[in-house]
Amino acid sequence: MVEYDVIIIGAGSVGVPTALATANDGLKTLVIDSLPSVAQADNKHAIGGIRATHSHKGKIWLCQRSIEIFSSWEEKYGDDIWWDQGGYTFLAYSEEHEQLLKETVKLQRSYNLNINYVDKEKIKEIIPGINEDGLLGGTYSLEDGNASPLLSLHSFYRYSKNLGTEYHFDENVIDILTKNNKIIGVKTTKGKYQTKSIINSAGAQAKDIGKLIGIDIPVEPDSHEAGITEPVKKFFSPMVVDIRPCSDPKCGDSKNYYFYQNKEGKIIFCLTPSPSILGMDRRETSSFLPQISKRMIKLLPRLRNIKIRRTWRGLYPMTLDGNPIVGKISEIEGYINAVGMCGQGFMLGPGLGELLSRVLTEKTTSRDNEILDTLSYKRDFGVEEELK
Repeated sequence: MVEYDVIIIGAGSVGVPTALATANDGLKTLVIDSLPSVAQADNKHAIGGIRATHSHKGKIWLCQRSIEIFSSWEEKYGDDIWWDQGGYTFLAYSEEHEQLLKETVKLQRSYNLNINYVDKEKIKEIIPGINEDGLLGGTYSLEDGNASPLLSLHSFYRYSKNLGTEYHFDENVIDILTKNNKIIGVKTTKGKYQTKSIINSAGAQAKDIGKLIGIDIPVEPDSHEAGITEPVKKFFSPMVVDIRPCSDPKCGDSKNYYFYQNKEGKIIFCLTPSPSILGMDRRETSSFLPQISKRMIKLLPRLRNIKIRRTWRGLYPMTLDGNPIVGKISEIEGYINAVGMCGQGFMLGPGLGELLSRVLTEKTTSRDNEILDTLSYKRDFGVEEELK
């Protein structure tokens, strides 16, 4: 059997940037994926939002580093990944949401995030034509942004290969080999490979990988639909997030929805269904467009005549508290979780990949250890993150 310093299961939003980080740190790395090529599971379904403005300190720190990586990528490597630092805006149309956003901003600013609660007039300035009926204001974070998930992952992939990472596609992991509760290798449909360290970054299939070593990973996929319009002249920059729930018999129930205009001028949009649609079904539905178009046009009437090019449906591997599960476990030495990204794997991936490499090379910092503690497999999942 060929021996590797680490085997990463999953060539997606977390697995590929992790492979780049481990290879850069000199670790002999193998990435195994059951699909034909890189980013073929749910990375290609991501809409590309990248923000550090969370209310969980671990995700804040990881995404701050991710933004540093995304924003400097073209200058460092020469690849245009469509990074656009357009910011994020969460809207308040009720006093309850206004208070929630103001409290969240206080927390976020304590972590040195560049975010403010702004008034109605500022919101009208950054989102021209927004429906101001009932609008109170919202948050505006200037340093958040967006990039192309596929362009980014393929660039990370190429540079990780240049550093020696091996990728095996169309190959299923069917067993994780252990001895005395220690990882010794992996068995796939095509062979066996020796290693003392495995990272589970299998996305929606993370639970199945956990079962191979007898652990129950509390990650359940649910599905979200998204779409993209024809290109139009750019008229707004931030990711717009409307956190109001909707219960309308004409178009069904839904939670929040969000959209932005990318570097080509196309508007990309996504909606959170209510109740959640659990399972692995990635087939788009006939109900999504009536739901989200009604809400988007009401919020921003000038969208009314823009043509929609296509829609799609992807999976969010969810945890009970809306935060990832990251790090080692006590049951099996050499096994590391990087699962349950809750639809935020793309924005977390680069920062998380570097952290995981420091875990493997035993070079974690005090901040790393704080992050790992808050994202532990054995944590209390009872406290759900606000605005996740």
